[in-house]
Amino acid sequence: MRTFTDLAELVAAKGEHLGYSDWHTVTQESIDKFADATGDHQWIHVDREKAEQGPFGGTIAHGFLTLSLLSAFSPQVWRLEKAPTMAINYGLNRVRFLQPVRSGARVRDGIELADARETKNGMLLTFRHTVEIEGEERDALAAEGLSLIVP
Repeated sequence: MRTFTDLAELVAAKGEHLGYSDWHTVTQESIDKFADATGDHQWIHVDREKAEQGPFGGTIAHGFLTLSLLSAFSPQVWRLEKAPTMAINYGLNRVRFLQPVRSGARVRDGIELADARETKNGMLLTFRHTVEIEGEERDALAAEGLSLIVP
């Protein structure tokens, strides 16, 4: 966990890799719950028997489930000692699902502070996320997440 005293110190880290999250196991239970929450019950995610005969030899996580994990990973990688008034997800740039995450796989996020710029509403930070799959050469996901920090 990388801790920054304040927003200015975080902004000064622009261009730096901030670290990695803990490994997280993507369980079939979490895939099923995500399917229920989104209404996406495609067989490749939830039908274990049919998925075993499919192209991945078992069920895979929804790409958007993998993407949603970024919210859980970020607080494991960095934090501000002096909490801001507000921090909100502002959007995403260039999201790519590079490889499916099989049920039972472990993933983690590597985060880089790619950009920081002041706006009239606060500091807009661009974080480059790379979600790795343990034991795999190819990453699962690459995305830029935008966070608006109001000091």
